[in-house]
Amino acid sequence: MKFEKDSSQGQSMGMNKSEKIIDVLTHNRNAWDKNVADGNCWTMPVSSDEVNLARQGDFKLVLTPTKPVPREWFPKLQGTPTLCLASGGGQQGPLLAAAGAEVTVFDNSPEQLKQDAVVAERDGLDIKTVEGNMVDLSTFDDGSFDLIVHPCSNCFVPEILPVWRECYRVLRQGGQLLSGICNPVRWIFEDSQLNNGVLTVRYPLPHSDVEDLTDEDRQARIIDKLDVLEFSHSLDTQIGGQLEAGFVLTGFYEDRYVGEEDDPLSDYLPTFMATRALKQ
Repeated sequence: MKFEKDSSQGQSMGMNKSEKIIDVLTHNRNAWDKNVADGNCWTMPVSSDEVNLARQGDFKLVLTPTKPVPREWFPKLQGTPTLCLASGGGQQGPLLAAAGAEVTVFDNSPEQLKQDAVVAERDGLDIKTVEGNMVDLSTFDDGSFDLIVHPCSNCFVPEILPVWRECYRVLRQGGQLLSGICNPVRWIFEDSQLNNGVLTVRYPLPHSDVEDLTDEDRQARIIDKLDVLEFSHSLDTQIGGQLEAGFVLTGFYEDRYVGEEDDPLSDYLPTFMATRALKQ
């Protein structure tokens, strides 16, 4: 593994203001729909065997790549109104529904939501799916849920403070928010070399795929490959933002990819974390 610094760091990325105007919501909806068609690992539903185990109270649910959420983080799930926020893909929602929760899956991608619907029909689960933007939960009344499960997905929106405020609003008093978070260090490196094991420092933080990509990268990634647009968020807004919204943090752990050749950063440090937050 080699660490390098890109000489272009801090220089202009060659885009004028008009070129940076992108409908992030629509682009990422299309990109995640494509990920479903391509079989991305975060779009692959849980199996019927996993659902049957969850019906018996035996399930492993992840907010981050590999480490299961501690069982003590969950409230009693039977009959608990639960929002799986930006959590389509047929993974968290079906397990929680099988364990007895009243589950609503909210996601920007209709194809991701279809994955939850497929599992619900296959295994006889009651899951409600709603398409929408995670920063706007106005379709839900104040105090609608006792639990929100939010895996690493707020890196796909430019602003996350509205996400935390909306989570606080739609939770009942005593409700819990379980969130996966990406360490912003993941965005300082040049993507094209990362998979070759070369960690070339290129981008200052906070990083935005809308603001910081070169014209060449924009063509190759956004137009040609339809990659998902990503945004690094500081720990100030990731963790401090939850506190600012009114939450009290009651749990924390770190995680990394294990045995993933395309994530060399995990050989050096955990670059994901999860928080448990309480609305008092």
